[in-house]
Amino acid sequence: RTTHYLFIVVVAVNSTLLTINAGDYIFYTDWMWTSFVVFSISQSTMLAVGAIYYMLFTGVPGTATYYATIMTIYTWVAKGAWFALGYPYDFIVVPVWIPSAMLLDLTYWATRRNKHAAIIIGGTLVGLSFPLFNMVNLLLVRDPLEVAFKYPRPTLPAYMTPIEPQVGKFYNSPVALGSGAGAVLTVPIAALGAKLNTW
Repeated sequence: RTTHYLFIVVVAVNSTLLTINAGDYIFYTDWMWTSFVVFSISQSTMLAVGAIYYMLFTGVPGTATYYATIMTIYTWVAKGAWFALGYPYDFIVVPVWIPSAMLLDLTYWATRRNKHAAIIIGGTLVGLSFPLFNMVNLLLVRDPLEVAFKYPRPTLPAYMTPIEPQVGKFYNSPVALGSGAGAVLTVPIAALGAKLNTW
């Protein structure tokens, strides 16, 4: 039993590191709008892959939320580190993983632990909800452009220079692009992750 629980911890930690390394896992205020689509695609996909893999391994609804909670803790530690370096509290926005993971757990529970439903329905819900939750979270930041130009990062890439976001054009909306791409890519990649879990 001890070995079983130890393996669960190892899976959780390594899955979290996998998600963290799937592109940037933190919204830096100085380029959060320009990175929103890329972030939504990478993180919604990795959340679904890691959470479904972890959830199917344990077979217990609720482990996806636990997985998302671990990532949230990692991110708050990183936020604290930047704050300790003298950057303002709003310089890093902690992503919202937990609500999307709860939808995944709810799907797994409501379908009586049907892994295919968890992959198809749960994966789609993650891909659609994750960008929306994070967009609401980013809208709460106080004047991100002011923070961006007042506290630039020395390693800021040229293609992530702060720009004025386009407003009112749905076809150019980060929410539309992030939600659509996240929903489309999450399901097949989550299915692949579940397939690897059965080998």
